[in-house]
Amino acid sequence: MNINTNAWNRLRYSLYAPFYDLIGSVFNKARRRSIQLLNLESGEALLLVGAGTGIDIQFLPEDVHITAIDITPAMVKQIGTRARRLNGQVEAHVMDGHALDFPDETFDVVVLHLIVAVIPDPYACVSEVARVLKPNGRVAIFDKFLPDGDDIRLGRKIANIVSGFLFSEINRRLQPIITTTSLEITYQEPAIFEKMGYQITILKKSSTNNQGENYD
Repeated sequence: MNINTNAWNRLRYSLYAPFYDLIGSVFNKARRRSIQLLNLESGEALLLVGAGTGIDIQFLPEDVHITAIDITPAMVKQIGTRARRLNGQVEAHVMDGHALDFPDETFDVVVLHLIVAVIPDPYACVSEVARVLKPNGRVAIFDKFLPDGDDIRLGRKIANIVSGFLFSEINRRLQPIITTTSLEITYQEPAIFEKMGYQITILKKSSTNNQGENYD
């Protein structure tokens, strides 16, 4: 039985919501750095997937159009509270990251911070991100991943069961997820807790679709 489901994530993050900021602030330096690497431009439409309480909003410039989604209503409620406190305009929705309720090519930028290792089906999530991203759009991923080529030993498999139940998977690899999409890695650097696999990855959507049609 797979405990990592939308229903379980909604339940546990509803419980985490009151103190999520306290834990999440440990990663603020990496969040800020990830967003800086996007080189955001005035007027761009930006989507936060798995936004939690909206911690990332404080690091975003005021002149971008922010949409934030999360599967947990308690988290989305806090996004609204945070946006009002920061005097920012944020469109927040309760939404499943596996099935984004947006038209194709809606956003210039998508931010995935600490969600790819959490969401039940990261392949579906990143595929949806690529779908709603405009050609040449950018994606920032900050999360922990197992390096390509590293074996998953028994101890790590056991640890993953516990970690996956409480927080997130620790045995996911990023490259296989990316290769199923039109996204290409343009930059990577290690982040806080590097030995645990945390890294920042910037990706760009190809301007050519799967059938070879050029958008330029």
